[in-house]
Amino acid sequence: MLQMIYGYQTISSGKIHHRIKDQNIGSDKIHEYTSFVSPYLELPEELTLQEILQFHFKFKNKIDTINFEDIILKCGLENSRDKQIRFFSSGMKQRLKLALAFFSDTPLLLLDEPCSNLDTQGISWYQEMICEIRSNKTILIASNQIFEYDFCDGELSIADYKN
Repeated sequence: MLQMIYGYQTISSGKIHHRIKDQNIGSDKIHEYTSFVSPYLELPEELTLQEILQFHFKFKNKIDTINFEDIILKCGLENSRDKQIRFFSSGMKQRLKLALAFFSDTPLLLLDEPCSNLDTQGISWYQEMICEIRSNKTILIASNQIFEYDFCDGELSIADYKN
């Protein structure tokens, strides 16, 4: 579902309408309003942490109140500024993906199994960050792990819609 909302996967039937207030958003522009995180999305492995921040924020607007150094510190990667992404652990990569989404100035955040590859400390970081940003974004989470979405105001269970 999240892939279809973001436009990574085409839908076989029905329609998805993207709107902000009363304004229609074309499918070619949805990336400007949405951030998507998934464990299967890859990062450019040859870039360093600092380079990936510069690259990412050429395509997405950054939240005005934060700079690159703040992002690096917030996601606990201060010792990896100049390290290529290929040398990051899977948990470090997941924190980076989440940080890129959290600090992008987009009103919709789509999270697919957001705590995949995170250790206990990473999960605590995720929960703290969600508490910080949740009032400024609409967040959709696909997960089987209640701790990834227990703060949500509503829940849709696919099991409720099976025949």
